Amino acid sequence: MKIPMSSPDLTEADRQAVLDVMNTPILSLGPKVVEFEKKVAEYIGVKHAIAVNSGTAGLHLTVRAAGITAGDRVVTSPFSFVASTNALLFENAVPIYVDVDYKTGNISVDQLRQAVKDLAAGGEKAKKWLPRKNAGEGMLKALLPVDVFGQPADYDPILEIAEQYHLEIIEDSCEALGATYKGKKAGLFGKYGIFAFYPNKQITTGEGGIVITNDDTAANLMKALRNQGRAPGDTWLSHTYLGYNYRLDEMSSALGISQIARVDSMIACREQVAKWYLEQLAGVAEIELPILAPETTRMSWFVFVIRLAKKIDRQQFASNLEAKGVPVRPYFLPIHLQPYMVEKFGYQPGDYPVTEDLGLRGVALPFSGVMTFEQVQYVCDVLKQELAR
Repeated sequence: MKIPMSSPDLTEADRQAVLDVMNTPILSLGPKVVEFEKKVAEYIGVKHAIAVNSGTAGLHLTVRAAGITAGDRVVTSPFSFVASTNALLFENAVPIYVDVDYKTGNISVDQLRQAVKDLAAGGEKAKKWLPRKNAGEGMLKALLPVDVFGQPADYDPILEIAEQYHLEIIEDSCEALGATYKGKKAGLFGKYGIFAFYPNKQITTGEGGIVITNDDTAANLMKALRNQGRAPGDTWLSHTYLGYNYRLDEMSSALGISQIARVDSMIACREQVAKWYLEQLAGVAEIELPILAPETTRMSWFVFVIRLAKKIDRQQFASNLEAKGVPVRPYFLPIHLQPYMVEKFGYQPGDYPVTEDLGLRGVALPFSGVMTFEQVQYVCDVLKQELAR
């Protein structure tokens, strides 16, 4: 048996929705984008949703809307997909990392609290949180927590810290559509929230993402920036702002409309697959299973990541499983140790030990909402056989 790493959950209605757009002359800047934005805003319970062509684009727009510029500092997590950091670097801002909670992989609120306090104090206290090179002299402007693997960060203390020090919150919920923290949906805890719709996400538009906010001014700015900087009233060749082509097309939007209509049932399917994994792998020596925090009232499973015992050679383990039709992937590789980050900021192994430990031992198993019990059982049987060997 050969198991796919991930598969999108597509129906005939999804395919027909895209085909219907192909049978019209409007493939961009049309009504489907507007309808998709409305459907997402209604689902989340927010005033504005701005569709874009990727989660990365959405993150970048929120950085611009938050007024984060060259030299400004933003505290975030090194245990994430690189886009959460890259969006800051696009504006020459400085990401300030704090390590993560061992259980969840989300940003450590204790370290976050101490880092913000020390950065506000300045001097030697601030220095220990700064990168070795190119730390800049700018102000601390914002917090950018990441809802890792579909589990919201611990937002009550994050909100307290942000309020105390007058910081914006940009919530990277690209992996957490439909998740809830104490009953409140992910994406609603900051001034801005971002979701992504790559094919392995809870819903997909192929490529694509969306920004949510309740701020009218920010929403209008981001709508202009995604469309080559055209403000309301600008003609096609007039550009009020330096903008980007971050537009989402009509075909992708039509797919998104069809998918968001059944988002809760799709998340429920992913919950079932995760439940099968948890049951099949309970008590297996040499691995650690995902842990849900008490505050997580709904996990919106993005991936299913286990942690191998330190003595296991992950690369060999992965190769052996691949040979039996079971692909697995490391998840995540620490951002601060990516070559361009080491070169720019001087990071070294040991700077963020929890992130590095999780990065060395994390393994994403095949996962999607369309996996069958038989496929999950096969993955687990092969995994157990390899661990026993």
